[in-house]
Amino acid sequence: MKTLNHKTVVITGAGGGIGRALALRLADEGCALAISDIDREALEETRRQLALRGAKVHSDILDVSDRQRMEAYPDTVVQALGGVDMVINNAGVAVVSSVEDHSIEDYEWLMGINFWGVLYGSKFFIPYLRRSPEALIVNMSSVFGMLPMPHLSSYNAAKFAVRGFSEALAHELHDTAIRVMTVYPGGVKTDFAKRARFGGTPRKKSHQEFNNFFEKYSMSTADSTAKAIVRGIKKNKRRVLIGPDARSGDILVRLFPVGHGLITRLISSWV
Repeated sequence: MKTLNHKTVVITGAGGGIGRALALRLADEGCALAISDIDREALEETRRQLALRGAKVHSDILDVSDRQRMEAYPDTVVQALGGVDMVINNAGVAVVSSVEDHSIEDYEWLMGINFWGVLYGSKFFIPYLRRSPEALIVNMSSVFGMLPMPHLSSYNAAKFAVRGFSEALAHELHDTAIRVMTVYPGGVKTDFAKRARFGGTPRKKSHQEFNNFFEKYSMSTADSTAKAIVRGIKKNKRRVLIGPDARSGDILVRLFPVGHGLITRLISSWV
């Protein structure tokens, strides 16, 4: 999509972080926006900032793990904005815990948002995206969708699943007007780690200490991440790596498909 002006874009998880930064940047590109989040107050603040920019915006309180709501959501967007050209499945959460201590309920909660939310946001919008002469699905994976990390097993599982799902979907839609782009951010300075469910780290640090570690070593901001994603959209990229940590992780796995585990265990032991 070389030109984004007058495109209608759906963004989940738009209440803050990368989602809000994307919404603001795409508004400046001339897009109409359908934004959603489960946090009413945060979503309203995003809507307010978009309104100040003069953007056409529709907002919904939405749990992306709710299949019935997600199946009905495309109709809601089309009725409000007249159509849809792009869907950015951005909503995500994290759980920090060993497999032994990680509850099944937390696995189900995380997979419901990080994987099923992406699947629903892709599958249910495809019939509507087919009506657009140029359409795009953007799915958020992670550096941890390439590089497994101890104590992030549920997050790894979901982000690896998003990667496989998105690449398969891209092949299926190859001969259509719908493209699929997968995004792999490294650490991004947002409140993501602060909102994670926390079951402990190898060195038994507190949730606050873990959040401080994440903040200190994250190499990207929400705004720089949004900028890179929009650049990837304009260049018709299939895959976008965000930050030197994501690029290094990609190279590490390619060069050392087994041996990279030594490095990830070392990194994990610092936390």
